[in-house]
Amino acid sequence: MVFDFLRRKKPFSGSENRFFDLLSRQSAKSIEGLEALANYAENGTKENANLVRNIEREADELRRILIQELDQTFITPIDREDIYQLSRAIDDVVDYANTTVDEMEIYEVKGDSHIKEMVNILRKAARELNDAVKILKDYPKIASEHAVKAKSYENQMEKAYHVALAELFKGTDTVYMLKMREIYRHLSNAADRGDEAANIISSIVMKHT
Repeated sequence: MVFDFLRRKKPFSGSENRFFDLLSRQSAKSIEGLEALANYAENGTKENANLVRNIEREADELRRILIQELDQTFITPIDREDIYQLSRAIDDVVDYANTTVDEMEIYEVKGDSHIKEMVNILRKAARELNDAVKILKDYPKIASEHAVKAKSYENQMEKAYHVALAELFKGTDTVYMLKMREIYRHLSNAADRGDEAANIISSIVMKHT
């Protein structure tokens, strides 16, 4: 019929919109954290370092609220485990941004071209994940497309990580090499968690559409 599109099936049942809202706020916070990390990599001031830490604390608070909501809600719009795992993966990205700053301060190293490139890759992936989470409830198929794009940045990170290591190991300062390898690894791990978040989003879409 002409008006069938008006009665199109909604993919997610229930009225628990707060879970989608909290996940969206978490993913937006991850963008903030990575933008702050990019500023720190460019200009390693104490102010920029503290901004990353403050954002990480705010992100942790959002996750605590989401977990409490899960504990208090009998019926959720999507699988409880999927909500929990997606929230954790998104939060892990911000955690890695924070630990990257911690290690750069402890090791007293500055952001080199490789760190800046890797952080930029993370920023792009985080934007795609945020786009996916924001429309997951109403436009899951498009959300899945954003998740696929987010996954492509994990591949870029893998290449950037290996290029960074290859160049690093051409040097002669062993202590410096060990320090930078650890920081590169943190950024690579952040990309892995972003990839996991994208996988969870794709799985949610497959289950509910």
